[in-house]
Amino acid sequence: MEPSHLLAEYRRWLTFQRQEQLSREHQGISQRLMDARVSADQVVKAYRSMAEKASTEGACYRTLYLREQETGESLPCEGWLFIRRILSEGNTTRVRATLLETFSLETGPVEVGKQPARKVTLEIFDRLLIDQGMATQARVDSIESPRDQHFLTLLDAVRGDLRPHLK
Repeated sequence: MEPSHLLAEYRRWLTFQRQEQLSREHQGISQRLMDARVSADQVVKAYRSMAEKASTEGACYRTLYLREQETGESLPCEGWLFIRRILSEGNTTRVRATLLETFSLETGPVEVGKQPARKVTLEIFDRLLIDQGMATQARVDSIESPRDQHFLTLLDAVRGDLRPHLK
């Protein structure tokens, strides 16, 4: 086997390995949030805290989210989210943010700054789960891109060096 072909196959294998790791991580975090019965109000408070740190310290938070594929299957992607503003009106809460995508199955790993930052508007809401005894699940979904949904932003994974890449 040609060495360049061998390296290409190895990189492809690493991409699939990373995809599987993100799938397990997203599923695990989602399940822990369900078990803890986290409400949309609690998620809004967390995003408000992230917005404060973003404005004062330039903090960006690691986020995992699902992207629906053409086949209908949803696969996790990874990125860094800079929270610009929280808008609450009535029972609706929206988050204006900037997303730096760092991994998707289509692109594989992406070094920060190699792809342009994307402005996103996220909506925070409680989703009713009828099949689980009328339980609710806090959800954060993208408004502009219905393919991107179920954002899980991690408070304990923060970077303050990404501001130059947000433009």
